[in-house]
Amino acid sequence: MAKRRIPRFAFDLVDGGAESERNMRRNIEAFEEVEMTPRYMVDVSEIDTRATLFGHTYSQPFGMAPIGMLNAFWPDADLTLARLCKRENIPYVASSAASTTLEGLAEAADGNGWFQLYVSSDKAVTDGLISRAEAAEYDVLMVTADVPAAGKRDRDIRNQLSVPFRFTPEVILQLMANPTWSLTSLKHGKPNIANYADLLKGATSYADVQKTLITPGFTWDDLARLRARWKGRLLVKGILHPADALRCAEIGCDAIVVSNHGGRQVAFGPPTIEALPPIAAAVGDRMKIILDSGIRRGADLMRAKALGADFAFTGRAMAYGVGAGAAKGADRAFEILKLELVRALGQLGEPSFRELVAEFRTSC
Repeated sequence: MAKRRIPRFAFDLVDGGAESERNMRRNIEAFEEVEMTPRYMVDVSEIDTRATLFGHTYSQPFGMAPIGMLNAFWPDADLTLARLCKRENIPYVASSAASTTLEGLAEAADGNGWFQLYVSSDKAVTDGLISRAEAAEYDVLMVTADVPAAGKRDRDIRNQLSVPFRFTPEVILQLMANPTWSLTSLKHGKPNIANYADLLKGATSYADVQKTLITPGFTWDDLARLRARWKGRLLVKGILHPADALRCAEIGCDAIVVSNHGGRQVAFGPPTIEALPPIAAAVGDRMKIILDSGIRRGADLMRAKALGADFAFTGRAMAYGVGAGAAKGADRAFEILKLELVRALGQLGEPSFRELVAEFRTSC
């Protein structure tokens, strides 16, 4: 539905992956390969999907992953999803590259907001964002570690996306073919990367944008300094190796996010659900483990829990809902995941998400 309503160049911004998109596909396929053995004659008349993380009990064991420039996918998507997360009591992660300021998203999420940080090559930019996040009263900082170099997204190249944005004949045809998106976008104004708006005014290429958002020199020493600087909960997003997970635990991080950026950056890495078990074995008793990349069904949340994750995030599944039907579509996407999880737990014979363990639920 979203694909029918959104111009191709905008739809591909969210839907696309790196290079051949092999990693993006494998994320989904690997989840489907995880089998779980049901146990019957268990009372599942009441299903508890709650999950507790950092002292907060959420209604569901999943939240909204950070997605940059989401308002280009559907106007006002950032605020729509932040408000949904507050209403439904799940966490919303505001991206550094969001189309809405981190302050605006903190207000919309109203206590359920986390902030995702890209460490810039300019230390002053990073410090400024952290100070703003503190002032906005975010208490969870999610540092993204898995973009030392920007991924090559072939769809964006084919769509001739550029900075500054150009209205090519092909783009104009797509806008004419999708009048609802075009008129709604016109009403809300051209999306930008709101937290960096002043810094990127003079940007003339994607290289300029990447220099602001990404640093190839981010090291473990830098992470240790961030740990000392940030007084709230600190998470590291993009961990795929047990040794890296252990380093995060040693530095004092509160959690890691097993993630490959939804297959948007690296084309050759492992699916997250396959990377999860050895990481859980290495650090599961030392810190919280969160998973994203590949969550498309309620049963995927159950699979992730069985293999060692305490919590999960989904990005595209919720974004598709917004694209399909704005606020009502977002609500529907949330309901689909919630009801599928309830159904899957009942079919498995496990009335409590928090009690789900691997030993009795997975089969080889």
